[in-house]
Amino acid sequence: MRLKPLRQQVIVLTGPTSGIGLATARMAAKKGARLVLAARDESGLADLTAEIQKGGGEAVYVVADVGVEEDIADIVRVAHEAFGGFDTWVNNAGVGIYGPLLEVSTEDQRRLMDTNFWGVVYGSLAAARAFRNQQRTLGAALINVGSEVSERATPLLGMYSASKHAVKGFTDALRMELEKAGDPISVTLVKPGATDTPFPQHAKNYLDQEPVLPSPVYVPEVVAEVILHCAQTPVREMFASGSAKLHSLQGSMMPRVLDWLMEAMYFDKQKSGKPATHADEAFDAPAAGMRERGNAQGHVRQWSAYTKASMHPLVTCALVAGMSLALYAANEAFVKGKTSRV
Repeated sequence: MRLKPLRQQVIVLTGPTSGIGLATARMAAKKGARLVLAARDESGLADLTAEIQKGGGEAVYVVADVGVEEDIADIVRVAHEAFGGFDTWVNNAGVGIYGPLLEVSTEDQRRLMDTNFWGVVYGSLAAARAFRNQQRTLGAALINVGSEVSERATPLLGMYSASKHAVKGFTDALRMELEKAGDPISVTLVKPGATDTPFPQHAKNYLDQEPVLPSPVYVPEVVAEVILHCAQTPVREMFASGSAKLHSLQGSMMPRVLDWLMEAMYFDKQKSGKPATHADEAFDAPAAGMRERGNAQGHVRQWSAYTKASMHPLVTCALVAGMSLALYAANEAFVKGKTSRV
């Protein structure tokens, strides 16, 4: 399957007014993609659209709640009216809840699933149907943003972890069905690790302290680069950070050991030590003030060697092979020199 280069693409992106979505929108615009931006925050959408247009890019926006199926239909309609269709659909919008599962209200749990799971379902199905109806010479891309917790649940983020597990199951099943039907649609699950976004500040908070992300933490551009790579290259799934891949491996190879480690550390690692000052900044209503970055404590990693290698496997293999040959040659020369001296 071949996908268009970004400069020829129309990309639908949900949740573009903060964090990973905002970084992805800005990066895609710089690379020449035309954008259909969808979120609840009309002010942020208008500002971002104006910013992209001022920079010479093309973008339109739709005020939409992805947890409402009718709003998804509006996104599809606007994309066709503005650009005649789209080439990539990115389901990125999401919300979070910090708190013990026994304390989180059922109403809030359902609200989270409406956005994080049903928003992905509505968007994915609408995109797949639209792709089928388009006359295409190249393939299309559907990209769902999951998380490292798609593979390994985290305490105090129980419902968020459950929603991302559900996204993974849905994405894997949809991929097989589309492949069986012969649809030229690349379906990718992107799984970021801890990313320095306003996620903790925007999440619903049941804790008595402000939540924080456990280290290591990466800049959102790491995830944005992965998303845009997958828009051009058919990939089944990708981790956006080496720590996310490591947690997945630990969870599959030694789940009980990781349980004990997380029980010992992650209840404290997700608390800032500062009194809680917010309860639901962006849970029930959109948050204003477009922010890519959050308030991560300590060092924030600017790039991920694992992620770079995953995006360029042939180059990585060539470099590893070259280094191995160089080491072999150096060792042979050392041994030969030592032998000749003897």
